[in-house]
Amino acid sequence: MNVWEALYTTRAMRRVRPDPIPLEVQRRIMDAAVRAPSGGNAQNWRFLLLDDPDVKAELGPLYRDALRRLWEGHYRSLVERAEREGDEQTIKVMRSAQHLADNFEGYPLMLFAFARHDPSGGSIFPAVWNAQLAARAQGVGSALTSVMGVFHGEEVMRILGVPGDKGWILACTVTFGYPTGRWGVAPRRPPHEVTYRNRWGGDPGFEVPEPLWRPGGDG
Repeated sequence: MNVWEALYTTRAMRRVRPDPIPLEVQRRIMDAAVRAPSGGNAQNWRFLLLDDPDVKAELGPLYRDALRRLWEGHYRSLVERAEREGDEQTIKVMRSAQHLADNFEGYPLMLFAFARHDPSGGSIFPAVWNAQLAARAQGVGSALTSVMGVFHGEEVMRILGVPGDKGWILACTVTFGYPTGRWGVAPRRPPHEVTYRNRWGGDPGFEVPEPLWRPGGDG
């Protein structure tokens, strides 16, 4: 797969089939993950792959409670405004996020990423993104979420058997599965609207009114 296609089409894919992810595909995902940059080459990361239905059944209620608390707390004003103004794009994203929660146990594979001595996530998140790009290259969709660690981190660590005295922190969870929908370039605000040069608010010196890569392009 062309690297530009992977970069432009690896968006959150939460609607997936229950088909298992073959071990060979998982091997490639994880081998790509550990090739990511690591601060000081410390590699203070651990990755836990989850496909056990019983463990997923324990975690599902925690994830749904975490998302509920997010909707009712930090995102409450966003939810109310979207519903009041009929903001279809925001409502669509909310429904997609809720779909993940409602179907948590049905995802065939999950990746739990743990970091130590990496409070900024500067090492763990490049590794996770490598995993997601590698999954995309093999036709597997993924979606990253961190809300469960925010509200139920200790419980998740206990369920997964993570040592509590070694400094490990749950950075995020990634769901994997073969998508039910189609890949595509996600709509985003153009880069010249969110990019500055030299000083805050400075003109970046370029405009990108349309994505520079499209399906069928060569980059």
